[in-house]
Amino acid sequence: MLECYELGEGRSDIRLVLNYQERQRSRYRAKTLCGLDVAWFVERGKVLADGEILVAKSGEKIAIIAAEETVSEVRSDDPLLLAKAAYHLGNRHVPLQIDAGELRYQHDHVLDDMLRGLGLTVLVTDKSFHPENGAYHNSGGHHGHSHSHAEHDHHHG
Repeated sequence: MLECYELGEGRSDIRLVLNYQERQRSRYRAKTLCGLDVAWFVERGKVLADGEILVAKSGEKIAIIAAEETVSEVRSDDPLLLAKAAYHLGNRHVPLQIDAGELRYQHDHVLDDMLRGLGLTVLVTDKSFHPENGAYHNSGGHHGHSHSHAEHDHHHG
């Protein structure tokens, strides 16, 4: 979903609310709610991070906002049990968000049942999803930095 907010003095703050699948796209074109065409090109394999800023050729800033989506969440104070769960999910190439005492993945009832079989409680909820990029992905750890790859047109038609 794309949102455009007027900030006064003719400036606009453009926000792109995107789910994980959309944030993975290296090429994307969409129209904001206020009628602006927006497109971007980023290197293949890059995942746009929540809070990251794209800078349009016109100089306007486009903020990336991670949308809430249906995810499964497991929490445990037992690091060995969470490590086993992460191993089994990773063995299935499941994108996985790893936080202290918590794992999160895109909801899948089969995976939920597998983790319940390991003795974990699975909570299905709507939250933003920020999985690990992987050890071989060179993200450089940059979050909230600008890219000059966005295009933005003022055609209202």
